[in-house]
Amino acid sequence: MTVDPSAALAILAMAAATVLTRISGLLLIRFVTIGPQQRRALEAIPPAVLMAVIAPTALVTGPAETLAALATALAATRLPLLAAVATGVFVVAVARALIGA
Repeated sequence: MTVDPSAALAILAMAAATVLTRISGLLLIRFVTIGPQQRRALEAIPPAVLMAVIAPTALVTGPAETLAALATALAATRLPLLAAVATGVFVVAVARALIGA
């Protein structure tokens, strides 16, 4: 197996860019004051990302998955992210067992 030098260089450049942006974010946040509105906006990001990930599945699969996506969305409004995901997994397992899908 041979490694294309340009592909390896591209992978290393992308890795370096990822690490630098993460580290710079951690360093720069020290100089930023986060108010209540910004805190609420930041707290809304994980459920929004979760819904962006599961929405395509809910719309193109069966009724069990659609029901689980709805349950996950409702749980994400009140529960921590991990609990919302666990709720979705539980609902899809039960729905598949009951529906037979």
